[in-house]
Amino acid sequence: MASIETAAEAVARVAYLSSDVVLSVQPALASDSEFSKYLHSYSASRLPGLVTKESPEVIAIRHNVDPLLSAFQPLRSGKLVSATASSSILLPSIPHLYKLAQYPIVLHVSLHPFNSPDYSEITAIRQSGFIFLQSETIQEAQDIALSAHALAIRSGKGVIHFFDPANSRRDRPIEPEDRDVVRDVLDLEAARARQLRKDENTSLYVDDGRRATVTETIPQTPVDSQSGSEVAKGTPPQTATEQSSTEEGSSVGSSVRESSADSRPTLSSATSIDSITTRPVTSDDIYDYITTIWVNVARATGRAYQVFEYTGPDDAEYALFIFGSTGLFVDELEEAKSTDEFAKCGLITARLYRPWMGPQLARSLPTSIRRIAVLEQIRKKTTKWGPVLLDLLTSLRTGPSVNAAPLIVGHQLGHLEPATVRQALRGIFQNLSSATPIQNLEVGSSERPRQSSPQYDLTQPRVENAYMKILDQVFGERLYVANRLDASNAGISATISATPEYGFGSLLAREERRRRFVGEVQTAAATRDFATDVPQSWLSKWALNAEDPHKANAIAPDVISRLSNDGSRLASALLESKSLFFKESRWLIGSDAWAYDLGNSGVHHVIASGANVNMLIIDSQPYSERAAADEARRKKDVGLYAMNFGNAYVASVAVYGSYTQVLEAMIEADRYAGPSVVVAYLPYNKEDDSPLTVLQETKKAIDLGYWPLYRWNPNREENGEPNFSLDSERIKHELEEFLRRDNHLTQLMNRHPKFAANLSESYGTEVRALQKRKAKDAYNTLLESLYGAPMTILFASDNGNAESLAKRLGNRGKARGLKTMVMAMDDYPLEDLPTEENVVMMTSTAGQGEFPQNGRAFWDAVKGTTDLDLAQTKYAVFALGDSHYWPRKEDKIYYNKPGKDLDARLALLGGVRLVDVGLGDDQDPDSYQTGYTDWEPKLWQALGVDKVEGLPEEPPPITNEDIKIQSNFLRGTIAEGLEDTTTGAISASDQQLTKFHGTYMQDDRDLRDERKAQGLEPAYAFMIRCRLNGGVATPSQWLQMDSISSSYGNETMKLTTRQTFQFHGVVKSKLKSAMRGINKALMTTIAACGDVNRNVMLSPLPTKSAFHRQVHEVSARISDHLLPSTTAYHEIWLKDPDSPDEKKHTKIAGDAVVDKEPLYGPTYLPRKFKITIAIPPHNDTDVYAHDIGLIAIKDASSNRLEGFNVLVGGGMGVTHNNKKTYPRTGSMLGYSPASQIHLVCEKIMLVQRDHGDRKNRKHARLKYTIDDMGVDMFRSKVEDLLGAKFEEPRPFEFKSNIDTFGWQKDEFGMNHFLMFIENGRVEDTAEFPMKTGLREIAKVHKGEFRLTPNQHLCLSGVPDKELDMVKGMLNRYKLDNLQFSGLRLSSSACVAFPTCGLAMAESERYLPELISKLEDCLEENGLRQDSIVMRMTGCPNGCARPWLAEVAFVGKAYGAYNMYLGGGYHGQRLNKLYRSSIGEEEILSIMKPLLKRYALEREEGERFGDFVIRIGMIKPTKEGKSFHEDVAEEESDGE
Repeated sequence: MASIETAAEAVARVAYLSSDVVLSVQPALASDSEFSKYLHSYSASRLPGLVTKESPEVIAIRHNVDPLLSAFQPLRSGKLVSATASSSILLPSIPHLYKLAQYPIVLHVSLHPFNSPDYSEITAIRQSGFIFLQSETIQEAQDIALSAHALAIRSGKGVIHFFDPANSRRDRPIEPEDRDVVRDVLDLEAARARQLRKDENTSLYVDDGRRATVTETIPQTPVDSQSGSEVAKGTPPQTATEQSSTEEGSSVGSSVRESSADSRPTLSSATSIDSITTRPVTSDDIYDYITTIWVNVARATGRAYQVFEYTGPDDAEYALFIFGSTGLFVDELEEAKSTDEFAKCGLITARLYRPWMGPQLARSLPTSIRRIAVLEQIRKKTTKWGPVLLDLLTSLRTGPSVNAAPLIVGHQLGHLEPATVRQALRGIFQNLSSATPIQNLEVGSSERPRQSSPQYDLTQPRVENAYMKILDQVFGERLYVANRLDASNAGISATISATPEYGFGSLLAREERRRRFVGEVQTAAATRDFATDVPQSWLSKWALNAEDPHKANAIAPDVISRLSNDGSRLASALLESKSLFFKESRWLIGSDAWAYDLGNSGVHHVIASGANVNMLIIDSQPYSERAAADEARRKKDVGLYAMNFGNAYVASVAVYGSYTQVLEAMIEADRYAGPSVVVAYLPYNKEDDSPLTVLQETKKAIDLGYWPLYRWNPNREENGEPNFSLDSERIKHELEEFLRRDNHLTQLMNRHPKFAANLSESYGTEVRALQKRKAKDAYNTLLESLYGAPMTILFASDNGNAESLAKRLGNRGKARGLKTMVMAMDDYPLEDLPTEENVVMMTSTAGQGEFPQNGRAFWDAVKGTTDLDLAQTKYAVFALGDSHYWPRKEDKIYYNKPGKDLDARLALLGGVRLVDVGLGDDQDPDSYQTGYTDWEPKLWQALGVDKVEGLPEEPPPITNEDIKIQSNFLRGTIAEGLEDTTTGAISASDQQLTKFHGTYMQDDRDLRDERKAQGLEPAYAFMIRCRLNGGVATPSQWLQMDSISSSYGNETMKLTTRQTFQFHGVVKSKLKSAMRGINKALMTTIAACGDVNRNVMLSPLPTKSAFHRQVHEVSARISDHLLPSTTAYHEIWLKDPDSPDEKKHTKIAGDAVVDKEPLYGPTYLPRKFKITIAIPPHNDTDVYAHDIGLIAIKDASSNRLEGFNVLVGGGMGVTHNNKKTYPRTGSMLGYSPASQIHLVCEKIMLVQRDHGDRKNRKHARLKYTIDDMGVDMFRSKVEDLLGAKFEEPRPFEFKSNIDTFGWQKDEFGMNHFLMFIENGRVEDTAEFPMKTGLREIAKVHKGEFRLTPNQHLCLSGVPDKELDMVKGMLNRYKLDNLQFSGLRLSSSACVAFPTCGLAMAESERYLPELISKLEDCLEENGLRQDSIVMRMTGCPNGCARPWLAEVAFVGKAYGAYNMYLGGGYHGQRLNKLYRSSIGEEEILSIMKPLLKRYALEREEGERFGDFVIRIGMIKPTKEGKSFHEDVAEEESDGE
């Protein structure tokens, strides 16, 4: 290990090695303290500690959130805890110190401010009961830190180790202490004993009687009862213990050493039996402990330490006792000349400051000492005499030897520069040697050096800017933040001015000033001291409306303007306070530090005052963070606290949960005449956390009830409305129940999970355990009546393969006479595993060799336990994986890793293996079935049931084709499922059918694990996709879509790569209402998904409106012609059940509705079918990527649409490493006139209907039909149905497949603006109110909204007379900003997490971050404006058409992507695999040098995709079937 260069590094290392838990108190979570950078480095490298079995836990805590509260919970659970902090936390923590002093905690305190520390923060807490140790050099810091931990372990008391970091800044580096030395000094046996002791106390401030105690065994001998003389004395004290007692123990923290006689029991009778006594730890005990520890340190290192240390001549007459920074004095004394007054001076320091060992001080001094100068570096004096001076006087100037005691002279030590130390020493010794020395003489400057500042400057975390931006947007110039950090408050520190108390006082003063100002205006309005009469009328008008914010603020600019023009002295006087003409929106802004006991008093004052003050309190505690479950932190629910007052407006908001609700709450708070409290959630672990991390934590907290969104307005009651309105939809029913309970107990429970263990556990882990137990017991009861041996089958499955295999095995086991039970691993009570006779486990492989989600908790428990004895349990394991999924040889260990690990672990726990682990491989001819077919017979043989005859035939698995044909033309049981309120889901078969209706069932994957842990079903919701022909919508339709997204969805809209609207987060109860709303806007969702022809896409073409109109008419004709005919859509979503007309249906055979599908038939198509139209020279629809790609051909003479070149067989869907699947670009069939193109599309679709693969859905797309059949054969079949031949294709040229941004004018003089919508997500954020802006524009726009296939938006058809107005609105809402890099403008991403069930990695939420990390490189190399097509998807299904991009990243596991290079810039060529399964670091290491090389070596006009092929980085993909050939990274064979 490298040398240690600072005292903080030495301390951090010792604390880490010697603790179970280290509290790293930091200025901010993103800003390191002098200790934290080392602690986090050790933790990140998993450096093992010495007192814990694993790596110690390092917990980062902000300095202003009552950090020592976090010590109670681990201390009471038997953990050894230390904290590293600056001295600034000590005084605010005094209420905790008195209790913590009775626990074995070590506080390592760096004295601040740096270079001029204040030791009064130590003396102020000297009576707290802690032991205090001091170090001065780097070496001492290491040794004394170790001593502090050893002392805490032995004494059971808290130890504060303090040091001045500046004192040792010139020290040479030291070697780190050997781990064996640390181990020996700590006494690990005593540490283990300490860890076994638990404490049931829960109070924080009330003295519960806990004391550190020592247990002694005292052998007794007869005592002369008359004389009382004792024959034998007791044995030395053993290691201290703790006990809770109501007895008062002697204070170890007193300034006088305790008498050992006072603390020893006396013997009152003669006995020869040993007695055991327990008594409080005394100062004598502490002296004994520390002396023993320092003997051990000296033995191991050769460095000796004493309670008081004297250095200097043995015959010195004068000495300095320094309680402060000694470094400068030591240097000067060492260099003193013999002629200097201080040449023979001694130096005394207190190594053990508390308990104060007075007698040891006298023993440490030479008898020659006649005078001692006490130098105390104490800035905040509270008494005339310094505390250290009084300690010395008490120790040396009292008692029988007072006459021989040295004279003691106190001095106050200020700041000294190195150049003035000699002069200061002379002054000290002149005073010390005088006949009448002056007491309390000041030495040095009382002013701190200017460069010296508190370590923890208050700054607003960057992530919290979101709420400040919203305040600025809503209130503008009216906003006044009383405790703004950047405000200048003369003589007041930022720490004080940021408190609620100071801010409240400031607001009251400002309110009073405005009241006086209103009076001054009223007086001025009645005078004639103005130059003209104009100001008087305006002032009078303003004074009448001064308290009405809307009227006063509307008049204020005019009043100020009139006064400015008047020029009189009175006008100038009023203008000096012109800001007071505005009725301000006044706010106090604080953090969750205001929610702790020590910061809450100011909040109480504001609420109790009833004053019209608004408070915004930002809570940054992530739900999933460990401290969320620490009841000892005593964090108040400020919202409920304020609601109980009854006079306050209260809102609980989250900007990443509902932006609209934040706006409403702030506006309502401002309007409320009284105190308002807006508690705002913004969870982060570090202040520079990404928005994605904050979003995920926010969603989790809202969904689980940890952070409900609500508003409480007492004024609503006057209008007959409820005071409370809940804004978080998913838990509405539960929260209403909570509110009906006394004292809002359940809300408090969700916010503090340990508040009442019996209730909180019943909500979470206990419910889960009960569910497991009931399920298994019920099944066991059922099996009781059956015969045969038992077989329990446990599965872990993400995509359903392992689950279906397990269920099939269970059915086959029953057929063979076994009593089988099948359940998910996480649903199984692990404690029952040793009782199982036969257990079979099946698991697929997720992520980077990980267990699927419903098996992770089970595996973690199995992996972490040593208590399971499986000697009586027989087991077998079958694993499902893909040997080619991880192509690099070093990664092949991930192939079927969960199954292999589970098999090995069960064997290690004593299990008896029935059969070797089976390995199913997706690369085998029949996928995992190949390995399974070989493995299952061996299992039956091992169980002795392989010879069973007469086994029934198994029914074939239900396929999508079965579901479609049994659905009665897409009805299924959808209607019944929508009415089922017991679940948010619908049945599996209905999930397939609803796709045809334009909706997918999904669940929020950000919340999946947390909801499972709480015993809840996944957060089911639905995605709705509209069918929007050509992507053209009217302004009224835009407004309706905006309203639907806010009313029924997650308040955002997605503009998709299918050129339509998509809504997410629609819960089942709102699904039908959302569908009706879409249809009321004259739009539909039918056939937007499913095995039918989907939305027909079209280039937005803003420059040629007439031609666009012609092509759009054709696209509408195709779309309508290929629409399914079933009436199921209308029946399920649109009909009014109460309408007589709606009840009239023609039925046959009972309740079956007569229906037909002339084009599709009852089974529809084998797979989805997509059509797109491109208009050269723009291939912005990726015409080569679809089942049918139509290239519009214009008549050169008339400029009218002539016809289309027809491409067929494009498609993007792929399965990772399955070479039977591949993307494909379309093949040219020929040319067809526009008049019959809808029939051409029909016939192509019919050939696919009749010849597509209906057995293997991975081989069912048209691209495989064409490759199997051949292009010529396919063409002839289409021509046979069409009754006509295709003509030769017409010439065309594509120049780009990206959008052309900015303003463009068409041939009619109309204006079109194509704006950048990153990844198509339309939403409001604090930085960018995009959704609001587009909504406002839609209210006045009379043209069209054209959605682009690249997920952007064209505001189309703006006349010149409205151009300035529209430009102004675009500018106001930042929608005209196109100052992005060419890479960003050319990028595209699919939705992926959290809603897409197929996603393996992030996409939409991550691509913008990745591009940001590349843009500096683009700028450096002059590529900022260059268009490079980059796309990202979360899985290989290809929704963002990544296989055509010049560079693409396709998700393979969370945080891992396959990288593809070489796609054609015009969308005409597929790319090829370059690297597999790489993370961000490797992506950047590849892309940055490559971009630089592209900038330097490219040819004129050469595109990036062409460049990487030319330089040999990647081979070109000439057709889809060669997609997997000649890849840059060959795949290995796995195992």
